[in-house]
Amino acid sequence: MSIQQVDSGMVAYQVLDVEGNLVGEMPDLSAERLLVLYRAMHLGRAFSNKIIALQRQGRATTFGSLMGQEATAVGLAAPLQPQDWLATSYREIASLLVKGVPLSTLVYSFRGFSPAYPKEARCLPIQIVIGTQMLHAVGLAMAAKIAGDPAVSVGVCGDGATSEGDFNEALNFAGVFQAPVVLVVQNNGWAISVPRSRQSAAPTLAARGIGFGIPSFLVDGNDILAVYSVMQRAIERARSGQGPTLVETLTYRIGPHTTADDATRYRDAAEVEEWRAKDPLARFRLFLLQRNLLDEEQDRQLIAGVEAEINAAVAEAEAVPPPAPDEFFDYMAADLSPRLQEQRADLLRYSKQQGRS
Repeated sequence: MSIQQVDSGMVAYQVLDVEGNLVGEMPDLSAERLLVLYRAMHLGRAFSNKIIALQRQGRATTFGSLMGQEATAVGLAAPLQPQDWLATSYREIASLLVKGVPLSTLVYSFRGFSPAYPKEARCLPIQIVIGTQMLHAVGLAMAAKIAGDPAVSVGVCGDGATSEGDFNEALNFAGVFQAPVVLVVQNNGWAISVPRSRQSAAPTLAARGIGFGIPSFLVDGNDILAVYSVMQRAIERARSGQGPTLVETLTYRIGPHTTADDATRYRDAAEVEEWRAKDPLARFRLFLLQRNLLDEEQDRQLIAGVEAEINAAVAEAEAVPPPAPDEFFDYMAADLSPRLQEQRADLLRYSKQQGRS
């Protein structure tokens, strides 16, 4: 199956079927690189499971499960180069890990704090306001274009964010000014309790791009190799001056929207089980086993190593003291205005009264 742009009757591009069989063109990846991608997917899932467990213990904040979306999260970030930018929502933790944000930094952030990401990772902080990161991604791309920086920007949102004006404005600006950006929609079927069918009458969300003059692609989001292939092509287009691309990945949110959500109130259990059978980790594992790139013992060791890495990151993050109550003022401006200085002083006085300073 060749990679083709979206049309009304199109099926999602696929390299691996649900049994792990090769049905499309294999991307040029070494055996070592394939195992790195597989481990990154496991790391994303293990992180998700760990933070959910910590949240239940009162040791972490509200968290949105990543389970079922690891192929898209890893595949969209893996083709990026060090100089490229990434702007995500809260369900692309695995993307941030691939791009170089330390595991302990992300664990610390889910203690309820806002640590600084390393500058060399070129990742924006997780965006909670729905859809705004797509505008940020376009802005980063335009800045690189104006500066002559050979950098590409990737913005990622969920299907619900495509109903926001920010998403459409990002597409329009990117198309008009030929920004070197790839805009990715992780279509996981649900915007909290609103199904995809209630969000748009368009045959695909990728079809939105056509109206803005942007090449658009639909890909099986549970197929790591398909996502990697499409993203690699889109990133190369942007870097070579051919402008933006819109990519829709078809995946599924196996867990609830967040730890504050009860998905059983609005979602059919049979639908969840149907998608659980398409588990992206299981699919890629079957492919690696069939190709003799992985055996059962190596798989057990890999999973154990991931769990140990997660536990070490949690211990490191929990050993870091909370930031000072007024630390966030340090990131607002190089020189605080008189009004901000007054607000900072008020906050410090209040904190001292509460015994928190």
